[in-house]
Amino acid sequence: MRLMWSQKTQGMGRQVKLIVFTDLDGTLLDHARYDWSAARPALTALRAADIPLILASSKTAAEIAPLHAALELGEWPVIAENGAARVRPGDTRDDRSAYLRLRGLLNALPVPLRALYRGFGDMTDAEVARITGLSPEAAALARARQHSEPGLWAGDDSARDAFLAALAEQGVSARQGGRFLTLSFGGTKAGQMGAIMQDLGRNTAIALGDAPNDIEMLETAARGIIIRNDHGAAIPPLAGETSGRIVRSTEPGPHGWNTEILALLARPGLIEEHI
Repeated sequence: MRLMWSQKTQGMGRQVKLIVFTDLDGTLLDHARYDWSAARPALTALRAADIPLILASSKTAAEIAPLHAALELGEWPVIAENGAARVRPGDTRDDRSAYLRLRGLLNALPVPLRALYRGFGDMTDAEVARITGLSPEAAALARARQHSEPGLWAGDDSARDAFLAALAEQGVSARQGGRFLTLSFGGTKAGQMGAIMQDLGRNTAIALGDAPNDIEMLETAARGIIIRNDHGAAIPPLAGETSGRIVRSTEPGPHGWNTEILALLARPGLIEEHI
């Protein structure tokens, strides 16, 4: 049965046109196996309702492409490298100038600070594979950066503050994900949402994420869903949780993703009351 989302919200005369933005690792993808099969019922329901699903990740466009194809997401764009880029399927441009500039600024830091950060550009494919659990082939795609640099921080908070301050003077910002501290010249998942919604003619967003770098996306959406992740940095209590606009799943990863999306699709009022 095809779900109908052309209803007007109560008292507002507004047509609800849904779109879903989702993080990948630890959210739609299982933390250990990068598997999404537990979310298949909800993915099928979204497709049946013609609700766009936008993948929003710290992964590169090259990494996301196989998953995008496997999920049969057609021409819907993706948000790559933690919001530093918005990419349409089939875009094969390979401009690494921003990444190379970022690496240059990173390497120009004082040695005591630089030594505490090990980015993907400092690692081999085998090392990235070992740290992430990816296959060597997938790790190579993860290292094909164009806009940002994920890495591991080995120092204390004081040194981290100095590290980030020095980079900020050069226009470099940082975001902590579930596992990696990612550097870029700006751009966020939340910042990409508005343009995509306008392009696709959608006015009501659901967002799902599990890590601190998802907070802005969760807070920007009409409905935010924090997916339980027992393996990474936790999302602190958010203001939207008080009103119920942001909720937390009880199940982790794709299991929680599946349960929460199906619940929303079954009860449109859960979304409409927060628009």
